[in-house]
Amino acid sequence: MLLRSRSADEPRASDITPRLHHENRRSVLMAAAAGLATWSAAGLAHGAAASAGGAGQAGATKLQARASTLSTVERPTTYKDVTGYNNFYEFGTDKDDPARYAGSLRIRPWSVAVEGEVARPRVFDIEELLTLAPLEERVYRMRCVEGWSMVIPWVGYPFAELMKRVEPTGNAKFVEFVTLADAGQMPGLRSSVLAWPYVEGLRIDEAAHALTLLTLGLYGEVLPRQNGAPVRIVVPWKYGFKSGKSLVKIRFVEKQPLTSWNRAAPQEYGFYSNVNPQVSHPRWSQATERRIGEDGFLQRKRPTLMFNGYAEQVASLYAGMDLRKAY
Repeated sequence: MLLRSRSADEPRASDITPRLHHENRRSVLMAAAAGLATWSAAGLAHGAAASAGGAGQAGATKLQARASTLSTVERPTTYKDVTGYNNFYEFGTDKDDPARYAGSLRIRPWSVAVEGEVARPRVFDIEELLTLAPLEERVYRMRCVEGWSMVIPWVGYPFAELMKRVEPTGNAKFVEFVTLADAGQMPGLRSSVLAWPYVEGLRIDEAAHALTLLTLGLYGEVLPRQNGAPVRIVVPWKYGFKSGKSLVKIRFVEKQPLTSWNRAAPQEYGFYSNVNPQVSHPRWSQATERRIGEDGFLQRKRPTLMFNGYAEQVASLYAGMDLRKAY
């Protein structure tokens, strides 16, 4: 339960539930032998057309990225679903609010300040971030705490590449990610469903893990505004709310940061928020999920995988921890 007062017509976090919808699937050629996905020219054209409205960017929208061996070979969720059904509470709490209202977000100029326990604090311009390291396309499973999932072809590079440039000190134990909070551009900030700005955090070894992606695009294009343009973090073995969007500040800190959902409802949203089907949310089970665009209400839900299917890569980060308590 949120402890903050709210108006009578304002939704609680507990009122926000998934609203699944279905679209026609787009053909995708799966290069299974290489563990990669190849996108058709028609698919990219579809993405460009879909992004020309609320997601349009100044200048070129295409990104040159090499395919990654860390990609899943599962069928990607359609561009329409990825960009039309998501959470970005700064633009509203309904699933279609981000696509509807994020056109107000100004993404140029944009900079990200990196500060705290680092030897080389810096302010990175977005153009510099786009060229800081070779871009990769990584097709990741993504799981929402509300019980739905997607498979998304993100474009970016390991967050560890940025860490190399700023040189965290021995005192840096955690990384805090801060999202833009500008009520003039983000109508959702008028709601008190969360304290603003939106803050998320990772333990430093989680942030440095090869799967943690500093993300600048999806489907071969720059990020649409509703998906966290122009830069966000993606942590595929955790619930989606751990992946902060539209970042303006990254802080390396000694103490565990107070993150937004952990602050709002600590009994429901822990700091770690790893996908763990054995630990239920206080108001629903996490044992199963529905894949957007594939699993209908009349179909049996698919089992949720430990660490969202990335256990082989990340389980060692939590050796000796009780993941029922460190939820």
